[in-house]
Amino acid sequence: MHSVPVLLDRMAKGETRALDLTTACLDRIQDPEGQGATVFTMIDPDRSIAQAEQADAARAAGEATTPLSGVPVSVKALFDLQGHVTHAGSRVLADAPPAAADAEVVRRLRQAGAVIMGHTNMTEFAYSGLGLNPHYGTPANPADPTRIPGGSSSGAAVSVAEGMCAVGLGTDTGGSCRIPAAFCGLTGYKPTARRIPMDGTYPLSESFDSIGGIGQTVGCCEALDQVISAEQVSPAAPPDLSDLHVAVLDNYVLDDLSPLVAATFEAEVAALAKAGLRISRVTLPFLDNLPELNARGGIIAAEALAQHRELLASSGAGYDPRVSIRIRKGETQQPGEYQALLKARADMIAQADALTADYDALIMPTVAMEAPRFAEMAEDAAYGSANLLALRNTTVANLLDRCAISLPMRSTGLPAGLMLMCETMDDHRMFAMARSFETLLRR
Repeated sequence: MHSVPVLLDRMAKGETRALDLTTACLDRIQDPEGQGATVFTMIDPDRSIAQAEQADAARAAGEATTPLSGVPVSVKALFDLQGHVTHAGSRVLADAPPAAADAEVVRRLRQAGAVIMGHTNMTEFAYSGLGLNPHYGTPANPADPTRIPGGSSSGAAVSVAEGMCAVGLGTDTGGSCRIPAAFCGLTGYKPTARRIPMDGTYPLSESFDSIGGIGQTVGCCEALDQVISAEQVSPAAPPDLSDLHVAVLDNYVLDDLSPLVAATFEAEVAALAKAGLRISRVTLPFLDNLPELNARGGIIAAEALAQHRELLASSGAGYDPRVSIRIRKGETQQPGEYQALLKARADMIAQADALTADYDALIMPTVAMEAPRFAEMAEDAAYGSANLLALRNTTVANLLDRCAISLPMRSTGLPAGLMLMCETMDDHRMFAMARSFETLLRR
């Protein structure tokens, strides 16, 4: 499927209709030979078609076009969709009452004319970067069906990659939009968290949760962001690479890279420098202390436990054990540890702000490895190690309360991503810079 800006242009010119796009998406979702039944946990074809017809009628009548009029959008299964159960990837919520109203971001999408295609699959309660789900199945990676898609927004990524929608709405607590984007050869971003309201969204960690998206291009993500943030501003012109000064983060995030990711990242950094980008290197020493700080699950486990304590007590046997064990890590924390972790985070944010003030952005590999094979995830120990490594780089942006975007690199093998991380509340500039990077990375 074309990018969101191209689709909007084609619909404006009468070259295609919203109904055509929606019908094509539904055909792919419902194809018995495809994996739509695993990518989506719920679709509502009649309502999707009605939304598309409404968008086409508005265009035909010459009414003012809304920002995403007729664009098919998938929605991660932790966002409320009126009349449907928000199960958040878990069977223990399967019998919960249907949502009485849409999540605020979904309401904004509908108001902007988007066609909601349904709920997409995800890691249970969004608590893993790998995307596996024993309850609803796991979508295969479109680049190699023997490999995992990444998570937790697994269905969001695969729905875009396989043309079941134009852009996927997801959440990102430690990389849940950027990891599957990197593994599937797509673009995925997290905003500065405070910009986008979480109302009607099943939470994992109030300190780290953010709402982002996955698309084919930067323009797809930017179009989504403008709607869900309610910040309708004209996109800034992409700057010349020669006018930018970025830094490669050279500790922590470059450890234990796979040969493919290391070689691809090195080649892209060299290409960016050759194109005129000024590149320095910077060290954030405190990052090397994160494994010790997070040994008992860190802030996320503490906040997840507070959210799940009662549900674990009543329905813990129904959880994916690989998820519940991570939530229960919060039970091992000492009195006062959570408050100490919050203070440590604030100190790290202040240190990072001082150390990176001279740079327009930091760059690093999005994920240290390519997507693992399903077979490699059979043992819990291997799963745990892969999950920690998958989340390691992306979580830095959530920890520092920054915005970040993953762009596909020109890999000679499996997909891999380059992450651009910018200052807090510098989201619009991040998208502009990302478009400059994208122009080079797509050559």
